[in-house]
Amino acid sequence: MRAAVARSLRQLRRLARHHAEGRAPINRLTRQQNALILRSSASRPLCTVRHNDEYGRFVSPAVESLRNMFSTATADSIKDVPRGGPMVEYEKRIASGDLVDGDSFQVDTIQQLQRLYEDLVENEEACQLDRYQSSEKSGRWLWSRLIAQPSTDSPVKGLYLYGGVGTGKTMLMDLFYEQLPANWRKKRIHFHDFMLNVHSRLQMHKGVSDPLDMVAAEISDEAIILCLDEFMVTDVADAMILNRLFRHLFSKGVILVSTSNRAPDQLYEGGLQRNLFLPFIDTLKERCIAHPIGSAVDYRQLGSAGEGFYFIGNECSTVLKQKFQSLIGDEEPTPQTVEVVMGRHLEVPLGANGCAYFQFEDLCDRPIGAADYFGLFKKFHTLAVEGVPKFGYHNRTAAYRFVTLVDVMYENKGRLLCTAEAEPIELFEKVVTVAEAQKSSPRSSRSRKSDDPDLCVDNELGFAKDRTISRLTELNSREYLEDFEAKWQQPLHALDNGGDVVLA
Repeated sequence: MRAAVARSLRQLRRLARHHAEGRAPINRLTRQQNALILRSSASRPLCTVRHNDEYGRFVSPAVESLRNMFSTATADSIKDVPRGGPMVEYEKRIASGDLVDGDSFQVDTIQQLQRLYEDLVENEEACQLDRYQSSEKSGRWLWSRLIAQPSTDSPVKGLYLYGGVGTGKTMLMDLFYEQLPANWRKKRIHFHDFMLNVHSRLQMHKGVSDPLDMVAAEISDEAIILCLDEFMVTDVADAMILNRLFRHLFSKGVILVSTSNRAPDQLYEGGLQRNLFLPFIDTLKERCIAHPIGSAVDYRQLGSAGEGFYFIGNECSTVLKQKFQSLIGDEEPTPQTVEVVMGRHLEVPLGANGCAYFQFEDLCDRPIGAADYFGLFKKFHTLAVEGVPKFGYHNRTAAYRFVTLVDVMYENKGRLLCTAEAEPIELFEKVVTVAEAQKSSPRSSRSRKSDDPDLCVDNELGFAKDRTISRLTELNSREYLEDFEAKWQQPLHALDNGGDVVLA
């Protein structure tokens, strides 16, 4: 039945295009209106459709033609066809006041996402999006391992969204993802988590001639539309496998939708053996449309101020402990162990009632990373960190781990309590990109570094710090904490302390 409906819809589109040849092009709003009229046919006949004064035109004759194509049963089944798309939802949120109107950069981006949505609807069968419809599903996964399959690149190109921090990239991608039908093969995941999953799968397929092909086959069987948030390559192990991995994924029909702070040509800039990574950039640009979001507005900075648990000064450690105790209630905090991946474990110094307490050194000055942080937030929703320092060349590695920790916390919608040496923007004042170092001094960045031995000139960290500062801002906003309270039903506690509290 669904196949018949899809064929009929394609006929409708051809009729509409044919009709448009002798007239002015039908605008998008009218096409959406006609589609909505069709999909409401179960509640009222098509012949009752009348002139819409708001748009000043009649329903397209293609709609009347389509009426004769469908039986009553087929018309009823149109209700299951995806409708609206991200543009409609975006406009609803603006109308309700949930989103700010007038951001032309976001409008340009949502138009790109709407185009992608419509292309996916048009090519649903060709892309094999319906997880229930394909008769090959049960045997496809095994068959791809037994016999080499020809390339089946998707007829639809993906989308790579990049731009500054807090401009709405993740929000727009999530809005797009939420509008995709539930029966489509889709997945939305943070890039850190995705790569951890890839490496875990590779361990399972040790000894196979091409384990990356096996991993790609598993991923593509689960999801054809792959939405990756915060695409950022800093690890040489990730960099070396990305091109082969995504070539396999794209050849199996996967469509990538991703967000990043970096343009494709800037990924892994300055990284070890970057020349081996460059083919991936070409692959990415071949299979995805790269779309910049040029807005200079950081929406995370527009929330309320002074509501969080960010305490400046080491003398505030007593206050932090008091806040931690008030959150865990009558439970006694004890050392705990968190299971991570591949049999690894992370020791938690103190934990109770979903809250964990760490010294900064225990979290960021040890050889642990994203996998440990993801494991931590599977068991705890609140993290107290004592003694966040200013970052520079001397603790550059710890700075990278702190950036990753904040990313994972934000992705998991966790709550942060911390004491820090300075306000967030001051924590990273000695971390700069090469361009920033050269701009601040007429001499080379290397000469500039000799003036301040603790100056950290690092492109990846220099870009990532803006995202971290922005996310710390949101993590400590009243709006974010109210959402956290609603999710976990934990009341916010008054910040009655003598130390400085800032909106991070």
